[in-house]
Amino acid sequence: MRDHEQLSVVRQCALLGLARSSVYYHPQGPSAEELSLLRLLDEQYLETPFYGSRRMTVVLRQQGYPVNRKRVQRLMRQLGIEAIYPKPRLSQRHPDHQVFPYLLRGVSIKQANQVWCTDITYLPVLKGHFYWVAVMDWYSRKVLAWAISNTMEVTFCIEALQRALARYGSPQIVNSDQGAQFTATAFTDCLKAADIAISMDGRGRYLDNIFIERLWRSIKYELIYLTAFDNGLHLSREVNRWFDWYNRVCQPVCVKRGIVTWGTCLQTQ
Repeated sequence: MRDHEQLSVVRQCALLGLARSSVYYHPQGPSAEELSLLRLLDEQYLETPFYGSRRMTVVLRQQGYPVNRKRVQRLMRQLGIEAIYPKPRLSQRHPDHQVFPYLLRGVSIKQANQVWCTDITYLPVLKGHFYWVAVMDWYSRKVLAWAISNTMEVTFCIEALQRALARYGSPQIVNSDQGAQFTATAFTDCLKAADIAISMDGRGRYLDNIFIERLWRSIKYELIYLTAFDNGLHLSREVNRWFDWYNRVCQPVCVKRGIVTWGTCLQTQ
């Protein structure tokens, strides 16, 4: 406390082992340029998920941003993206998190509520960014539940999962990637309690969860990149509206393609 009656700021910092400059430091939010770079990287990654930091640096420089590779690497880590390519030592796992095998290879998905998938993506807004998790039914492609958060904590993933379970019951299998949120004990325990088999993509294999990856592309090109969101409330409202439209209008198109009978899908769920 700067106004302490007995101890000066210098003495307080000495007792706590802190640099005096940290007392006067005020955190700064991301600049407008950094938000633009994050958005451009996110857009480019949807087009070319095999681009690493070197090629991303070239792309940004071609668009007039004098960035170096170190900065691009930092921004890509912030977005949680990396180039898709074969990596060595793929079997290494987090020492505290169990990773489950991929269960969907060669499996025929014949009905709704047989397999669900879930994933997290980055959503840019005017003055920051948010993270979004969705739970989707593989057979009907219906988005069952979603949640938006300004942190990457596992809590909002569990909230979305519990919302889907409460409304549609338990599927046979839930598939996700090996992200820390989905390998967390709190998340996997929620699946085990509902007697759901847990499936996880192989590292770097985005095709293992291709349907929800395609959903990210749809919402970003049809909503996120077309709208300047003021804040998280505005973002949540528009995302909810888009999903209401997606589930109501886009899903019945599957009927014409012979993919799923919408009435049967709803009865099954």
